[in-house]
Amino acid sequence: MSRRGRWIAPLLVLACESALGGGGPLGIDHEWSYDQSGIWEPRYRTDLEYGVIFLEAGGALWLGNDSAVGHTLWQCIDSSAITAISASGLKAVVSRKRPDQGDNPDEWFQGHGYESFPSGEVALQASFVTPIIADYAKSNPWLWSLELMPLYDAIGRLKAQAHWQSDVLAGWALGSGIGYWSATLKTPISVQILPRGLSVGISKRF
Repeated sequence: MSRRGRWIAPLLVLACESALGGGGPLGIDHEWSYDQSGIWEPRYRTDLEYGVIFLEAGGALWLGNDSAVGHTLWQCIDSSAITAISASGLKAVVSRKRPDQGDNPDEWFQGHGYESFPSGEVALQASFVTPIIADYAKSNPWLWSLELMPLYDAIGRLKAQAHWQSDVLAGWALGSGIGYWSATLKTPISVQILPRGLSVGISKRF
């Protein structure tokens, strides 16, 4: 499978799951049956979310920007932070109703309290894995399996009736796009704006 093929494969899986059709900008949005049991329990997605934040922040501070892996984790911090701000801004502007707020995927610009588009959780997962894939997947193809993280989160959010299909795809695209851009920065923005001591690496001090 080509590099591009590996990247879009999870999206195709999700699109196939959405093929029943419906409304929304892509004509695929429809409400899934509610299921929060087993691996879809919200606590697992919460654990994954906090795990990502802890790994990228803790790893970056421990290894430092002068380490190859540490540098990538600082890129992940940039990616996640910019993605979070962008997703929050889009949610406020677009103000789309979630599936559990009315089974109509075409209700946009509804005002405060409606934050379906895009999925911030899926965007976070994509923003974390993309710099890692961009930096290391060429020599370690198995790292493409990290795309299972946003895929898992996307399906979980659909099963929670918290998002439409186009919401999770937009979140995935947003996080991936910003993540890829972050991976091109020779000096991560977070390293530039934070005190030099924070980016040196705790492991080097001791």
